[in-house]
Amino acid sequence: MIIAFDFDGTLADTYSCIEEAFVKALERRCPWLPFKGLWAKLLTKIENYFERPTFGSHKKKSKPPFFLRTQFFETWFEERAKLTKPLDDAPELLKRLKGEGHIVISFSAEDFIDGMKVRRLKEMGIYDLFDDVIVFGREMTIDEAFRKVRERYGDEIFVWVDDKPWRFIGHGDENTEYVWYYFPFSAKFVEKNRERLALIPHLHVIRDLWSIFDVIERIRQERSP
Repeated sequence: MIIAFDFDGTLADTYSCIEEAFVKALERRCPWLPFKGLWAKLLTKIENYFERPTFGSHKKKSKPPFFLRTQFFETWFEERAKLTKPLDDAPELLKRLKGEGHIVISFSAEDFIDGMKVRRLKEMGIYDLFDDVIVFGREMTIDEAFRKVRERYGDEIFVWVDDKPWRFIGHGDENTEYVWYYFPFSAKFVEKNRERLALIPHLHVIRDLWSIFDVIERIRQERSP
């Protein structure tokens, strides 16, 4: 099987450190600025605004506003990467999946800064654990990214693991299984729109990454001739 993982909120907790990363970025880039803690709280609210879901509308490429593509936000991402912690011993999980013969890929959205997602994967030490790293959003849409997977790896079962299930809606094919990793930060958005989950076929819900092995076994049983 092809096992595809999102990064933020799926393989790593990159959210609980947002405010602290803003404080550190302000200290580096704006040492003259007073009340850095208050500014960090405001910037965190802005960042959380951009994390809101857009159910079923991931059809196009997007480019973040110019003020998010600055040296300050690059510094913030660097600090955020340093503070990021893996979830559920994710590196060992990736190694085991590969050891069992699965194709393991990183399948996630680009950050405000070009190439930052790859830099963050490397900072956490998991970049080389993937067979492939595919980043959508800026240069390609989700659909284009999915087609790239199919071109490279054929029609094997594609197990898509993400904490943001709104990305699943309208994407994939009959050989796609959707796994919602229940991460509290993003799950709060889903709880307000649970009826939308009915739009996702072959949906599995897990609350720890190691449950992916139970999902894989269930898929094998359901799809066996």
